[in-house]
Amino acid sequence: MGLTSNKVLLLAIMFAVVLFAGTVWLWPRLARQHWRTVSGRVGLLLATQVAVFASVGLAANQAFGFYATWADLFGQEDGQGVVVDHIADGAGSPIRVVSASRVPGVSSGVPQVAGQVQKIDILGRTTKIAAPAFVYLPPEYFQPGGRNRKFPVSVVLTGYPGTAQALVDKLNYPSTAQRLTKSGKMQPMILVMLRPSVAPPRDTECVDVPGGPKTETFFAKDLRESVMSRYRVDATPASWGIIGDSTGGYCALKIAMHHPKSYGAAVGLSPYYKAPIDATTGDLFHGDKNLRDRANLFWMLKHQSAPETSLLVTSSKIGEHNYKDTLRFIKNVQDTNVTRISSIILPSGGHNFNTWRREIPAALQWLSARLVSH
Repeated sequence: MGLTSNKVLLLAIMFAVVLFAGTVWLWPRLARQHWRTVSGRVGLLLATQVAVFASVGLAANQAFGFYATWADLFGQEDGQGVVVDHIADGAGSPIRVVSASRVPGVSSGVPQVAGQVQKIDILGRTTKIAAPAFVYLPPEYFQPGGRNRKFPVSVVLTGYPGTAQALVDKLNYPSTAQRLTKSGKMQPMILVMLRPSVAPPRDTECVDVPGGPKTETFFAKDLRESVMSRYRVDATPASWGIIGDSTGGYCALKIAMHHPKSYGAAVGLSPYYKAPIDATTGDLFHGDKNLRDRANLFWMLKHQSAPETSLLVTSSKIGEHNYKDTLRFIKNVQDTNVTRISSIILPSGGHNFNTWRREIPAALQWLSARLVSH
């Protein structure tokens, strides 16, 4: 059974309940002051607490999508996988569609009515990075009137460690986009949803690591080319947006600022503004000062030409650690008089899915208003 299986969670909860009941039942028999009874009490208490913590941990993982599999949890995913050229339509294709499914939370399963979610494998031609992803195609993509239309695209990134699946069924990007489009609040848009960690378990912070994964190039170049080879989308940056939460939010802002000829707009939900260095990232810069400085968005705004792009950042006055940095970032962008900046500041909200679900509808509408279709 998988780490995110409901059966695993149910078994953990049942085991915790049984241990708790057993502890209450056996406690009188273990009340004597003897090494065996004392050991029994310690063992029961320890086992009960471990079972309770395991249940809470499994429930939290299901809610927030931190780890997708047992191997992911225990750090056994230590490679990028094998790069394979998949053949489609008689030619080499950088995208292979693994499966197609209905949009979660939408009653109809007909693509022309509700759209479709496709699970895909992406191959980066330049970087040789292979990454799984999900693609949401709006109903208009399948309708006769949309067959000659090129749709705008938004790349959607998770936080770290995060799972792409959580973007679909926890943060509800496809169903939210479908609902907003149906109500006329946003234009039909393709969503490409994946995790920014293309070399799990390492957190590359969307950096072209010297001698390592070229993550920034993958998102700025390879991902765009791969999507354009498979779907009806336009190459102009005005048709491309990028959005993410936490680490994904930092990546979205950085990639749009570094590559305004690739993305015309970016949204950072609870982002930070400088790449951290810790046990999950390893040495990202290998002594390259220029690379380290460019990964600091405050440094970039001060020392480099402001990019022609639009940015949206979010935070909360109470509950978010990035609030002061976000106000500072907004001020620094305003001082450029070139880059455009917008914000969503909630009265309160934590660094979690519930907060981001409150921000995503407005963020998607903001992106939609800044992207063009052809």
